Amino acid sequence: MNLKTRNVPRKIHLKKGDKAIIISGKDKGTIGEVLKVYPKSGKIIVEGVNIKTKHLKPRGDQKGQVVKVPSPVFSSKAMYYSEDKKAPSKLGRKILEDGTKARFMKKFKETI
Repeated sequence: MNLKTRNVPRKIHLKKGDKAIIISGKDKGTIGEVLKVYPKSGKIIVEGVNIKTKHLKPRGDQKGQVVKVPSPVFSSKAMYYSEDKKAPSKLGRKILEDGTKARFMKKFKETI
């Protein structure tokens, strides 16, 4: 069965606004902000990663142009990046004493 046709939600550990580092592929080592998350396909858009060239036709008064836009990558190729520690870390979830849920960095044992 093709993964594209299955409608199974995939676990995405990153959220919009997080800093991420790419751990595999042509953009390996690139750090950027997560701009958008696609939970159904398990993909994310990271700023400055997987840049594609798009040719736009002229419409109305606008001129035709060539625009560079970021394309989605699989979330498994990205890892959370801590700006304070300057290092990547896996993420976990825990319930705090007051009953609220929080994400934490497994490497440094700090909440986000």
